[in-house]
Amino acid sequence: MLGERIREIRKKKKMTLEVLAGEGLTKGMLSLIENNKANPSMESLAFIAKRLGVEVTELLEDISKQELRDVLEKAERLFNKETEKVTDKYRQLIPLIEPYVTNFTQGYESARLLDIYSRCLYNEKKDGWQDYSDRAAKMYDEMNLTAKRAGIGILRAMEKFIEHDYVKSLEIFLKERAEIESNHAYIDPITRVDLDYNESILYFAVGDSDSATRVMESAINFSKQHRIFYRIDDLYRLAFAQAMMTYEEEKKAHYSLKLKQYGDFAEDKQSLLFHDLFNVMSLNSEKHFVKALEIIDQYLSDPKMSDIYGFWYLLEKGKALYGLGQLNEAILCLDKVEIPSYAHHPFDLSMFYVMDSYKALCHLEFGAKDKALQLAKIAVENFERLPHTPFKDFATDSYNKIKLKMEEPNPS
Repeated sequence: MLGERIREIRKKKKMTLEVLAGEGLTKGMLSLIENNKANPSMESLAFIAKRLGVEVTELLEDISKQELRDVLEKAERLFNKETEKVTDKYRQLIPLIEPYVTNFTQGYESARLLDIYSRCLYNEKKDGWQDYSDRAAKMYDEMNLTAKRAGIGILRAMEKFIEHDYVKSLEIFLKERAEIESNHAYIDPITRVDLDYNESILYFAVGDSDSATRVMESAINFSKQHRIFYRIDDLYRLAFAQAMMTYEEEKKAHYSLKLKQYGDFAEDKQSLLFHDLFNVMSLNSEKHFVKALEIIDQYLSDPKMSDIYGFWYLLEKGKALYGLGQLNEAILCLDKVEIPSYAHHPFDLSMFYVMDSYKALCHLEFGAKDKALQLAKIAVENFERLPHTPFKDFATDSYNKIKLKMEEPNPS
């Protein structure tokens, strides 16, 4: 109600009735207005708005801008907390924003709250998030907020990405990017890098390495030219993974070094952790299993480190133990590996899917051929929808090797 809004803003500004009334109104009339017992004339309303330092439209709106700012501040604070620390943050945010959603019309606060609300519904797997996302996107377009609009486009594409429908995900992304570039004359450098990064990972996901490499290298060069460090660590990791998949040893070494240099420069723990993980992967591929285990055990002995990328290091430990012929230890290690909930890209999934192939090869050495074939088949089936990688080749070769062993006559 109008009167309640005037009183709320007056009290927030710590103004008395006398101060607000000034010489334009009596204290008694202002009290009647605040209690909704009298309607102010437009002249009186303009006077009150001026004294309060707000626009008349803000007094007439169902929700004041200050109220929306307060809600947005609370929402942003909760939304930006790490999910691991606040596991139910999306469930907390929905009832905070929900009472306002029907009244959102225009302005940054409305658009951002709709954006956050749609993301919360999405993460809680509730229907209707797309409609709120569409409303937010339209507002961002009208206000020319390119970065925020791009974020919505990426979210829409990622919905299909986490379902592993990579072709549809890329199709949505390219459509969204075209709309953004059509509606926004200027794309700021950070948003461009963000779009390039996501486009390249999607091209890699569908097996279009040429397009992916072109976009990825363009983003890296653009970042260097404009001295933009945002996403550079992600791009270096992607470039390393691509080099590993295509057996380009020089590029692999180059981007591993770049990731180390960035980690040291920015004191970025995640970049350094990935550098060491890539080093372990390289050591295993080169059959330097003892050296790989030294680095792995160092990380796994630290609970803080193992909580972050523990399953990746456990996987590499299992592979190293297999390489050393320590088959029982290898199986025990590989049985502890779980695919992280955030792993959806074919590169990441490929690295994990081979664990069943390694388990199969261990069981083959024990003479458990049926168990070995069963596990090897699981690995091959997991790889069916993924593009070609060395890991996919390894799974296929392991399966064929075990099948041949199955066909061999048992020694009499």
